[in-house]
Amino acid sequence: MINKLRPMITTLALLATAARADDMAQKGREIFKASQHAVVTVQVVLKYSGGARSSNPTETKTDATGTVVDPSGLTVLALSSVDPAELYRRISEESKMETEVTDVKILLDDGTEMPAEIVLRDKDLDLAFVRPKAKPAAPMAAVDLSKSSAVEMLEPVIVLNRLNRAAGRAYSASIERIAAVIQKPRTFYIPETSGSAISLGSPAFALNGNIVGLFVMRAVSAPDSNARNMRENMTAILIPAEDILKGAKQAPEAKGEAEKPADKPAEKPAATKDQKDTKDQK
Repeated sequence: MINKLRPMITTLALLATAARADDMAQKGREIFKASQHAVVTVQVVLKYSGGARSSNPTETKTDATGTVVDPSGLTVLALSSVDPAELYRRISEESKMETEVTDVKILLDDGTEMPAEIVLRDKDLDLAFVRPKAKPAAPMAAVDLSKSSAVEMLEPVIVLNRLNRAAGRAYSASIERIAAVIQKPRTFYIPETSGSAISLGSPAFALNGNIVGLFVMRAVSAPDSNARNMRENMTAILIPAEDILKGAKQAPEAKGEAEKPADKPAEKPAATKDQKDTKDQK
């Protein structure tokens, strides 16, 4: 009797698994639709000097994924994606690479290029906060960091991203799972997927729609003998939204975003001598 029931049990289990997968995909599409426009491409021009590169400074243009966290345009991304020199110095104090950001633009999906600047760097959390130099014409789509959720080991999260130029900078979404929850020195999550498959700066959401955090790079100091073994001393992590929110609240205004002084009331023209005489006669 049991042998006869086994095929039916197996079929029911497969159907239940398929139903859960369909439900997860549907929730993922809802999150994608609600938050996709808060994910932007941040184009950065970097000037490199020192290190393995030529002693003469060279410039390169790079694209990074950023997440808008305020309708004013405040955007957060991984600092290591715009300042790799800091990442190398964390691994080895012998690193001589230096980088300088010479230009920053926020690229929107309608083709708009918004000149911006880095207003705050958090080296410990690998975060960079960017603001438009001029106030956006309309409030920008943004992720609400105050509505966040914690996740557990093996729990799925929905990750949003903007693809590279070869893919038309299209929006994308993927399902990742949490492989580990680290409690010290601070709470952060390790994704199941290898670090090379994670796009730094991408936001991750719980299935309830709340943001979980942002993918950044964590690096630790390497022994002298292993200073060149980068993979052993760095990994992509998911940093909780509450830590990002603390930094967002401290981010200053962009220097190019000074408020225009209020227009003064037009001064009345001084009365002429004839006008004064007419007034006196009255």
